[in-house]
Amino acid sequence: MDDYDLITRNAEEVVTEEEVEALAADPDGKRAYVGYEPSGVLHVGHLLTANKLIDLQEAGMEVVVLLADVHAYLNGKGSFEEIRETAEVMREQFLAYGLDAEQTEFVYGSEFQLDEEFALDLHQLELSTSLNRAQRAMAELQGGDTAKVSHVVYPLMQALDIEYLDVDLAVGGLDQRKVHMLAREELPDLDYEVRPALHTPIIADLTSGEGKMSSSSGETISMEDSAEALEEKVNAAFCPPTRDPEPDEDGNERENPVLELFRYHVFPRFESVTVERPDEYGGNVTYDDYEALASALESGELHPADAKGTLAEYLDELIAPGRERLEELRA
Repeated sequence: MDDYDLITRNAEEVVTEEEVEALAADPDGKRAYVGYEPSGVLHVGHLLTANKLIDLQEAGMEVVVLLADVHAYLNGKGSFEEIRETAEVMREQFLAYGLDAEQTEFVYGSEFQLDEEFALDLHQLELSTSLNRAQRAMAELQGGDTAKVSHVVYPLMQALDIEYLDVDLAVGGLDQRKVHMLAREELPDLDYEVRPALHTPIIADLTSGEGKMSSSSGETISMEDSAEALEEKVNAAFCPPTRDPEPDEDGNERENPVLELFRYHVFPRFESVTVERPDEYGGNVTYDDYEALASALESGELHPADAKGTLAEYLDELIAPGRERLEELRA
């Protein structure tokens, strides 16, 4: 796999391909970043982008992880002291998960977002960005939440983060696309260069296959899950024998979250996957890539129950170091 393929592996969107190709031609020492609002225990959403960061490090890039304490404060997540304690716990989890400490820089947003230069640039963006444009880049509000001025300022700050962290590539889930597009539109007005972006997919809800797997609604998988809890969650997951499930009775589109977890979490971190089965059920079988496993599920060679059991084992191997680190920090 060449550097471009490694950098863009499993990306839902590349903005733009030409810019990322130029970056991939000489990735050594280039800097990529992801911002995370400190929110506690890492879950599969965090870990999906972390898998991409590990790919970038393998390609020779340096990674900046923004622990966005000011953003969390604007979102009402507690005092700065409380938020920073949470951020430090998240930092330890990322390192336990597999980010290379030598190639990873952790930065608090408050290290630069409270400075005069950043504040003046933020005010300039406030002057040049229409309220409608800023609202389109806002994170979706939870039901019943009231929009506040901070919710509009939030994406403007995210756009500036890309410049102030001095990065060559912005990475985020597909839900960050609107912010990255805002940055591409508005940063040139401040005489700042635009940067390319990679957007990772959104994993579907584990039990229904619809929408987005979220810790705030429905079932999710996190680093504090025990092996038993993880097995129980995966065994209850929606897993028809297809990559393209039919919509539900209300017409809602669905995905196969079990296959998505294999594709975006397991195969990027393991060279192959072995399904262990008794001889009377076909014996052990090893798949060298996602396509082979997904095809086996669709053909009936691999039963959904065997796929789920195997997924639980491999996910547990991935999150076990972070779970152990959490237990140490809480002891």
